[in-house]
Amino acid sequence: MDDGGVMDWHRTNQAYLGRALEELKESLRRCAGDPKARSGDAAQPRLAPAGDASRPALEIVTGLFDLSRFERLILLLCAGVELDSEVAGLCAAVHGDPSRPYPTFGLALAMSADAHWSALAPTAALRRWRLIELAADAPLTFARLRIDERILHFLAGVSHLDGRLAALVRPIEPVVQSDLAPSHAALAARIVATWRHAAAPAPVVQICGDQLDCRPLASAVAASLGLRAAVIDAGLVPANAAELDATLPLLEREARLSGLGVLVVETDQAEGAATEPRAPSASVTRLAERLDGLVILGERERRRIGQRASVAFDIRHPLAREQRDCWYAALKLTPDADGAPSPIDAVCAQFDLPDALIRSIAAEALAIARSAADDGAATAALWELCRARLRARLDTLAQRIETRHSWDDLVLPGSEIGILQTIVAQLRQRTTVYDRWGFAAKSTRGLGISALFAGPSGTGKTMAAEVLANQLRLDLYRIDLSSVMSKYIGETEKNLRRVFDAAEESGAILLFDEADAMFGKRSEVKDSHDRYANIEVSYLLQRMEAYRGLAILTTNMRSALDPAFLRRLRFVVQFPFPDAPEREAIWRRAFPPAAPTQGLDPARLAQLRIAGGNIRNIAMSAAFLAADAAEPVRMSHVLAAARHEYAKLERPLTAAESEGWG
Repeated sequence: MDDGGVMDWHRTNQAYLGRALEELKESLRRCAGDPKARSGDAAQPRLAPAGDASRPALEIVTGLFDLSRFERLILLLCAGVELDSEVAGLCAAVHGDPSRPYPTFGLALAMSADAHWSALAPTAALRRWRLIELAADAPLTFARLRIDERILHFLAGVSHLDGRLAALVRPIEPVVQSDLAPSHAALAARIVATWRHAAAPAPVVQICGDQLDCRPLASAVAASLGLRAAVIDAGLVPANAAELDATLPLLEREARLSGLGVLVVETDQAEGAATEPRAPSASVTRLAERLDGLVILGERERRRIGQRASVAFDIRHPLAREQRDCWYAALKLTPDADGAPSPIDAVCAQFDLPDALIRSIAAEALAIARSAADDGAATAALWELCRARLRARLDTLAQRIETRHSWDDLVLPGSEIGILQTIVAQLRQRTTVYDRWGFAAKSTRGLGISALFAGPSGTGKTMAAEVLANQLRLDLYRIDLSSVMSKYIGETEKNLRRVFDAAEESGAILLFDEADAMFGKRSEVKDSHDRYANIEVSYLLQRMEAYRGLAILTTNMRSALDPAFLRRLRFVVQFPFPDAPEREAIWRRAFPPAAPTQGLDPARLAQLRIAGGNIRNIAMSAAFLAADAAEPVRMSHVLAAARHEYAKLERPLTAAESEGWG
């Protein structure tokens, strides 16, 4: 209904309720023996057809909960005490006791020829659906009856979510199938068809997938069925059986009153959430088994539902071409007729996003373009906007490294530089090779790009990862494998899954430190712990192979790794201990141009047989010594800093290394 229709309905509803209350008061006067009361039973206004959208709220409640004439009278009696002050006095008059100005079951029995004792049975509609409350401190016929606040407001024409469910249930924004990507619209149509043709009770629908955002899909399913959808946070579902039993009738009642025919129970965090996913619980299963109507479980893996039929569907983000179409539509652009690559193609190749997030980022990009008065600013801003929006989830699971290094900062043999440049090329050309040239269609295995960076500490492994991230304009996250691994069976896989799932959308570069902690040479399986350790390793390798971004493992001891694991990696880059010419090159880069230096001799400094990381430490320490003395950095400052660094390494600074320093 439009605004005018809503106003007309409210006027009609108030008029209808007013007439019903007048008839109720006449009936009470007759019961009280008022000689002015009209004769006859408690009349009811003529009911509108059940499907009429203009039906008053009292009729809607009567139809929704299948109330008899007597049950309807009890409900109206309880509402009348709250809505009309005269009703309370009439109740007291019928009771013959001024201290009892409230309705009772005995009063209702005396008012109607249609009375039946079963109206207040615990399983009857009034009490089953919590339409009224019954005081427990008196016999049944004398106990005070009170209408539930949610029902009272509904009868008065004020519809709102029950306050007891406000924290548990959140309505979902309306979505129709045409708003979805074609692959998701087809999935919604399958779910609707399954639900319509299924025998009662409707099966539980499970929407499963690593990249989970089933709310728009559920909303579209609900719209196709003429219903609305709401989401239930599984973490707030009562774990106590008694509390759950008390919550279920409220949920089902709210579903009927609000037209929430589709309830989505999210057991995993949706896109963008910053907290860890919650584990599925038995209370969620009980909720799904007992709720009426269509229940959708949104979770990563299929759940066993024992007391009710269930059907599972897999969901993934829209296809690459659908994401591309969504970007162009959201940005109000038309693809070039010649099919030339555009910034949007690069964004589609790198970031795997749901259509709702695409539209949100596109709106932000258009706002930037308007403020800059530059139409081209929208597409130029997309890449960085996607990076910024996709960081939140991964930031809680790993350490993001700010990348500032470039190729000029990296001192490595030419062959190793060539391998790193090949990694960059493969990441940039994934879409061309995998999709346009058809390699992904031949096999889905081995499409991930994984690399091992091996070499002594301080030889530039992390710096090389920073260079790759900078070159590709991607985020770099360090994951400490020693903190991911758990002594509890199955926990290591869960920790790794959270990391990879969070990184999948953005294709961030993942840097796993201390790979030898997990990939050491395997020994004979002697017990269950050895068996599960091998499972953990296999899981990590499988996720690395399937990961659409770049996953880098680092180790200081390549010889400690199992050769079978090395064969599963696409690249192995050896970071050798730098020789004298390489150390001299590192020293030449160690001091920024703004740092004042005097008399530094990189060739003599290269006599120090240390790795690049130690060289950077010495350079910074020497700079602090010089700054404190208000002098430029000299060889003497470097010598003092070198002694401190060698002491930390528990190595003597030999005369040969410092010979000729002056």
